[in-house]
Amino acid sequence: MRADFVCMNQLPNTENAPVLRTDFSDQAAWDAIRREIEQSIDGFHANVEYIDDAEFADLGKDALLRLVPRTMRHSFIVVADKASMVGEHLLLVIDLLSQQGKSFRTEPSQIQGIENNLSISNMDFSEFAENCDPEGVFRGFPTF
Repeated sequence: MRADFVCMNQLPNTENAPVLRTDFSDQAAWDAIRREIEQSIDGFHANVEYIDDAEFADLGKDALLRLVPRTMRHSFIVVADKASMVGEHLLLVIDLLSQQGKSFRTEPSQIQGIENNLSISNMDFSEFAENCDPEGVFRGFPTF
């Protein structure tokens, strides 16, 4: 399938922040990503809803943005794409609101903090994006 493939349906407007799977090549990697996202940190957990539908296989960022419903209740989406299925399982986080399409990668263990803060507008997308390492990966905020 081509990366610019466009599905006929829109992305679902989930109750919780969406985590969209677009690569179906490694079930064990997907299971590991989900386990990491679901780990509680200091009593907090990520309020996410998984979109695990092969209809969205190989969906690229531009095509994905065209499928976001106008009534989307979330300001961001997390994507488990081909790059996420290897190595550190780095997920793609895409801004759907203020800087639509801006993105960064992050470790699955960081989704809890990102989701919790963005969902209640405690922080802006840019605060995470501006704290990425030189490779464009958010690994948490520096501690002093």
